[in-house]
Amino acid sequence: MIGGLTVAVAVVALLLAAWCALAAVRDEPTKDRHFAGMALATAVALAQLVVGVVELSRGRAADGGNVIFVAYLAGAALTVPAAGCMSLLERTRWGSAIVTAGGVVLAVLEIRLFDIWGAGHG
Repeated sequence: MIGGLTVAVAVVALLLAAWCALAAVRDEPTKDRHFAGMALATAVALAQLVVGVVELSRGRAADGGNVIFVAYLAGAALTVPAAGCMSLLERTRWGSAIVTAGGVVLAVLEIRLFDIWGAGHG
């Protein structure tokens, strides 16, 4: 994995989490602008998934195991969309809180992905 991409995904995820936390504090549900932020976070997570699969196809192996690595990549790519869908079911401040949690979870998954891939890969 490219370390910069992992950092980018984590930063976008934390920015999304902070933005939606602010909405939750203001007693607002998720709005269209939040879904645009979720789309951005999902796009960078999908880019990471593609880069990770390409790296594996080139013969590079994750230190923590390729199967676990791909499972984490897929989970990371699905975290924010799942939170977004749940926020549509809860059209209160708690919908914004759900997306906040999804952003934090994505950032934590990025730390774990970095560990699984191995710091020596760069």
